[in-house]
Amino acid sequence: MTAPAATPTRPLRLSTRTIGDRIGDLGLYGLTAGAAFGVVALVALLVYELIHQARPAIEKFGLGFITSQAWDPVKNDFGALDFIWGTLYTSAIAVVLAAPLSIAIALFLSELAPRGIRDVLGALIEMLAAIPSVVIGLWGVFVLGPFLHDHLDAFLSRTLGWTPFFSGGVPATGTGLLTAVIVLTIMIIPITASIARELFLAVPSELEEGALALGLTRWEMVRGVVLPYTRGGLVAAVILGLGRAVGEAIAVTQVIGGLLGIHVSLFQSGDTLASRIAAQYQGAATNIQVASLVYLALILLVISLITNVVAQLIVRRFDLQRTGVA
Repeated sequence: MTAPAATPTRPLRLSTRTIGDRIGDLGLYGLTAGAAFGVVALVALLVYELIHQARPAIEKFGLGFITSQAWDPVKNDFGALDFIWGTLYTSAIAVVLAAPLSIAIALFLSELAPRGIRDVLGALIEMLAAIPSVVIGLWGVFVLGPFLHDHLDAFLSRTLGWTPFFSGGVPATGTGLLTAVIVLTIMIIPITASIARELFLAVPSELEEGALALGLTRWEMVRGVVLPYTRGGLVAAVILGLGRAVGEAIAVTQVIGGLLGIHVSLFQSGDTLASRIAAQYQGAATNIQVASLVYLALILLVISLITNVVAQLIVRRFDLQRTGVA
């Protein structure tokens, strides 16, 4: 028996990459790394410039600027406490109102709505996020404010006037903290609802179908499967809405009233950090007033950064609880 003839074999090529491919890899790495470090450098330059422009106010008022309620351009005496309170107070209430509404909208669109109207309602809600802030502010001035003044304020004063949130009597105009809170709520809802909807749609259908097959009702499935699976992302969506509320300037400036003071009653007028900057920066009369306004911007930036860091920590904690992997 003769041995079978050996078949010729081709030499094994260890790599099929060309020089162009390797250059492309290096270019992609350099481009993405440059973009990442560029964002960090941009934030660092922004912080540096704010500190540089606010230096006269920092040197004159120090950290006492944060706890001072003064804002007197005539005497060049400035402080940020009223505006910090207004920013945190209106943003917190707006988030408390917007978060459950946004999650409910997202659940309806992803789990309950008939297929024929899901896309239409989703597009309309996302379109609301594209409306310019100044347009929403004008709507607040001409529509929302008069409606609150003529119909809702008196009702809230009669029924909830015993609470600190609606005490002090009905305001003389439709502007104030309540109008600002509702405007901010309307601006938060489309962002948070859109993100929450995408999160709910990303839940594996096997988990939902398995829960329903075990005899759970749709509400029990949502409460026991959908919400726990997406809670980290939901927190991030809510914090993103909070960031929008904290930094909003134009719409809030048009409806909040622009008065000083720390008020709990939503019938009172107030002001926020972003609103005060938008309202007075162009008309600032002295260098120290300009520096004080930039100091307000620096405080606003710090609040935004702290908010985002806290959001990241909360999201990581939820992810760790869900996956068990650090």
